[in-house]
Amino acid sequence: MNWRDYIQSDPGILQGKPVVKGTRLAVDFILSLYATGWTQRQILESYPTLTPEALRAVFAFSAECMREEAIYAVPIPA
Repeated sequence: MNWRDYIQSDPGILQGKPVVKGTRLAVDFILSLYATGWTQRQILESYPTLTPEALRAVFAFSAECMREEAIYAVPIPA
């Protein structure tokens, strides 16, 4: 899966947030739908311009972003 075929970032669209090409649907918005319990079917029915491949690209893009990030747990003093 080459997410670059489906995801773009353009300063003129949603201030440069990564979106599915040809839409104004941001990657973080789509992920938040899944996080709140939406299914792939519900998303595709609600946003008919999306394809199953575009949804997979959202996850491929997110996975690549996470691989490039370093996340450290910082203990909070009691």
